Amino acid sequence: MTLRIYNTLSREKEPFEPLHPGRVNMYVCGPTVYDYPHIGHAKTYVSFDVVVRYLRYLGLDVLYVQNITDVGHLTDDADSGEDKIGKRAAERRVQPMQLVETYTREFFQATDALNCLRPDISPRATGHIPEMIDLIQRLVDEGHAYVSEGNVYFDVESFRDYGKLSRRRLEEQEASGRVEAGAGKRNASDFALWKAAAGTGHMMRWNSPWGGGFPGWHIECSAMAMKYLGETLDLHGAGVDNVFPHNEDEIAQSECATHAPFVRYWMHNGTVLVGGEKMSKSKGNFKTVAEEIGRFGAQVLRFWVVSSHYRSPIDYTDESVRDAGRALERLQIAVQNADRYLGLPVGDETDASRSAAEELTLQTESLRRLFLEGMDDDFNTPVAVSALFGLASETNRVAATAAHRSPVGARAVTGAREQLSELLGVLGLDVSPASDAAEDDIAGPVLDLLLQARAALRQHRDWPASDAIRDGLKGLNVIVEDRPGGATWRRGSGI
Repeated sequence: MTLRIYNTLSREKEPFEPLHPGRVNMYVCGPTVYDYPHIGHAKTYVSFDVVVRYLRYLGLDVLYVQNITDVGHLTDDADSGEDKIGKRAAERRVQPMQLVETYTREFFQATDALNCLRPDISPRATGHIPEMIDLIQRLVDEGHAYVSEGNVYFDVESFRDYGKLSRRRLEEQEASGRVEAGAGKRNASDFALWKAAAGTGHMMRWNSPWGGGFPGWHIECSAMAMKYLGETLDLHGAGVDNVFPHNEDEIAQSECATHAPFVRYWMHNGTVLVGGEKMSKSKGNFKTVAEEIGRFGAQVLRFWVVSSHYRSPIDYTDESVRDAGRALERLQIAVQNADRYLGLPVGDETDASRSAAEELTLQTESLRRLFLEGMDDDFNTPVAVSALFGLASETNRVAATAAHRSPVGARAVTGAREQLSELLGVLGLDVSPASDAAEDDIAGPVLDLLLQARAALRQHRDWPASDAIRDGLKGLNVIVEDRPGGATWRRGSGI
């Protein structure tokens, strides 16, 4: 099956064909670093991390660029209000770049914890002011932008395709009151490429042909994306709330400057909701990534994200995350059962064990195909996850209750475990038991002795004492499971 991607521009799933065979140039709108990253950010960057991982799994050479916005993002879409970073820095009484450094570190710590691959390039807006000025000047020279009172505005009426991404007509935008005419604007819908910095006390300012000021938010992404990826990008990712005006304005200014298509495939992920409302800093209903990792664990949060389709909105509730944790534990148990089985002594091959092993081998390949079919269908991770659960169930069927391993069974279980680990890796998940080796050198033998003592209690039908050991270990996040070949222990997920 060929990979198909839902293109926001066409509103259809399209076969993915990179501009240059074997290579993918991919840009994702990065964070504005003025506060802690929240769960909405987690959904965006985990979702696009899965895209990068899968493209590379298919053998494609992906150049992944994700910017850091550290200037120019105003508190209002209509080119009014204050710079978010400057405003927050003034509130905290710190230097703007001090604020930026703090929250840039917080962002990368959060995405690292969520096992997101670092972008190949993470350009900062403040490091690319010359490129932005050059791009703005090109637009002024070609009549697509004009200077007014030290500001530079893009003339949206000069681009006849304006609105093609969001499917908005100019007259509809103006009639809705979405934009307002600003001082010096020719049209209400014109947007700022450069903003004059009033007064000498404005710290976020640079010299330009039009006077001291700072770049508009939209011009930043165009300048940085084209510097590293060329005039036409294969993939551009962002949150669905960025379709208009941010991505729409990127298209207008980029295509007017280069006379070439800016992006071949536009991808937008759905929002995170809290009680039906979008999670956002402005609403004050957000949960930070760090605090939720502390409550549930990073792998559980990541699994919560990939359990839904990237384009779907999703409600964030404690119960939904706990459900994700319990589901993730099922996959972890399958891996642990496989490892336990492969450590059993070799026993006789029987017709039943051979048949079960052969069926597992067939199901492993079938479920791998289902996983790939799901991912090829616009990165449908829910289908991919269902294939993983099927593979876990098939592995458990052979490995969970066996008292010994057979040669054919060992080959089948090894193949299933390797496939499960490989496909989990495509989603950025690792359910192998994580433990400190030195700690397990002590804990493992002690737990084995406890299970031997418990087995003796059970032989004497001292059920209360046997249950007390089991329940006490459960309180320490160690799960005891009774099997035909004897009791085993494993670490719990903590959910």
